[in-house]
Amino acid sequence: MPKAATAASQTLDVTSGLRSSDIEGYYQDLHRHPELSFQEHRTAGILAERLRGAGYAVTTGVGGTGVVGVLANGDGPVVWLRGDMDALPVTETTGLPYASTVDGVMHACGHDMHVTWLTFAAEALAAARETWSGTLVVIGQPAEEAGGGANAMVADGLQERFPRPDAVFGQHVAPGPVGFVSHTPGLIMSSADDVEIVVHGVGGHGSRPEATVDPVVTAAYIVTRLQTVVSREVSASDAVVLTTGQFNAGQRPNIIPAEARLGLNLRTQDMAVRERVLSAIRRIAEGECQAAGCPTPPEVTIGASFPATVNDAALDADITSVHRELFGKAGVVDFGPAMGSEDFSLLVPAGVPYDFWFVPSTSGATWQAAAGQELSEKITGVPGNHSPLFAPDLSALLPGVRTLVGAALHELGGTGRPRDR
Repeated sequence: MPKAATAASQTLDVTSGLRSSDIEGYYQDLHRHPELSFQEHRTAGILAERLRGAGYAVTTGVGGTGVVGVLANGDGPVVWLRGDMDALPVTETTGLPYASTVDGVMHACGHDMHVTWLTFAAEALAAARETWSGTLVVIGQPAEEAGGGANAMVADGLQERFPRPDAVFGQHVAPGPVGFVSHTPGLIMSSADDVEIVVHGVGGHGSRPEATVDPVVTAAYIVTRLQTVVSREVSASDAVVLTTGQFNAGQRPNIIPAEARLGLNLRTQDMAVRERVLSAIRRIAEGECQAAGCPTPPEVTIGASFPATVNDAALDADITSVHRELFGKAGVVDFGPAMGSEDFSLLVPAGVPYDFWFVPSTSGATWQAAAGQELSEKITGVPGNHSPLFAPDLSALLPGVRTLVGAALHELGGTGRPRDR
């Protein structure tokens, strides 16, 4: 029997006793009670309790609200499974019977589904520990959305306090037809940088603009000029997205404020391109402020940053084979590198291979109703991550458990290729 088929058949056996009603009930409870970054106390408590009940040695409060469960099961490799826990400041409009009960907060990125997958995969593997040997480490990570969760866990000793992994796995819910899995070897997610620009003007009365230096007009020129960075300063073959997501200035219509603040988000897939765009942002901000006669240069600050997520190609090929055995050859697709970003790779110790993939979750009816024929067209026509309408189909729950279990068993079940330990 081929190795990949062994891991896949083991996965089906290990997860055969899972009841959809149990998984759905757990997920719906998490969805009703979303928690923002570094506030995931309830979610972390639920995850920790379930892991303890399954026999894991559990440590809480790692990096703030992080949870780490360790199940030592004899000699063998060490595998880390990671799921993030935080929600977003989004008001849900799905109309679901299990919609968020927290005003202005929603699991709009599907991290409730990630915790569900992680919990049931951990429990299934613990219940079937006679089928594998090694150490399984389960990580509930806080604050992925804020960009600080992985760094906080690492700063709190994640890589030193717990067994060093031989492989690390993660996955993310995404728009796309349910029942598929998307694997991309190498680069799968882009780097991201938040950039703040503070424009310093001279405030005054709205009736006497000649006595002021209006930072609102200057900031507006900056926003407009920034649109030329991607279209005129970056090669068409380079993937770049530059978004102005925040523009804050003033308190009253008849007062010209003394400053204006812009919040930008930059997505790139190449470090040289990233530096070129950041340099252009600084140059444009400084140039427009100088042209307007601002009394001081603008402040340009880089805030939260995410590195690019780059899968180990050999490990990804192995796990892709397992998932093909689980879902059929046509059930595994390659969406290609996404412009979205993750801090998943920051958890991984240097030199350790990792693999990250997507689990699409759009219901069949919604997918069929979306306009267009090509995948890229239809994905833009269905609610995606960060949308107040994002509602993963419940039929994606069990497949997401199996993808994690299959990856873990490929390593722990003795079907993975030997690596330096």
